[in-house]
Amino acid sequence: MAMDAVEIEQLIKASIADAQVTIEDLRGDGDHYAALVVSAEFVGKSRVQQHQMVYRALQGRMGGQLHALALQTALPGAEN
Repeated sequence: MAMDAVEIEQLIKASIADAQVTIEDLRGDGDHYAALVVSAEFVGKSRVQQHQMVYRALQGRMGGQLHALALQTALPGAEN
């Protein structure tokens, strides 16, 4: 069963309280998403650590319910 964008956003926000999350369904199939996650909690963390935080927030659903996620992370004010 595929995940919807709202569920992805809720999981991320539940784990990263100040996260600003933008989700795009890339193919319209509910299986391939792009996400931009902006959070001050990323300060001082490498890009890999930032992505690990987001993947942990998804609670093991990557590769199962969530087939593909093109992930971008940024600090507030640096998302462009």
